[in-house]
Amino acid sequence: MASVTGVYARAFADVVFDNHLEVSRTLAEATSIAALVAGSKELREVWQAPPIPADQKRRLLDAIIAREGMSKPVRNFIAVLIDHHRISFLDGIVKQFEEELDRRLGIAEAKITSSRQLSDPERRSLEAQVGRLTGKKVRATYAQDPAILGGAIVKVGSTIYDGSVQGQLERIREQLSSSN
Repeated sequence: MASVTGVYARAFADVVFDNHLEVSRTLAEATSIAALVAGSKELREVWQAPPIPADQKRRLLDAIIAREGMSKPVRNFIAVLIDHHRISFLDGIVKQFEEELDRRLGIAEAKITSSRQLSDPERRSLEAQVGRLTGKKVRATYAQDPAILGGAIVKVGSTIYDGSVQGQLERIREQLSSSN
């Protein structure tokens, strides 16, 4: 599945960049139609049913696209998935599509955990520091965990930057135990 989702996600990202489409709008439309498909068993069954002619499936798609006010490139992309019997992969493709767009735009997803709610200036400062570390623009999500005592833990991809008091205490404990 990973190769199928990756191939289609990269191809759709190529369309977005080659045609200078508005990235955020295209992603929002793709996400919206993926949610619509995920939420409708009947729609999935129709689009996946081999006996139903492709032109009927596309007419249904066209009605949805018109009703939702979506763009022609998103319509064409969904039509390709329907025609190639790949609509069952739509959710995974859209997730990989978002990751591919972020990669091409130089955006890093950061998950930041702190012991308390951070103020807006603290968040901006932390995001700027992470941006300098990664060399990318940062899109951060925040969580709280009082167990870390203070500081923050930042996860970007598989890399973890542990600036928490709990982490510092753990490193001190390890140093003391290894020096004995």
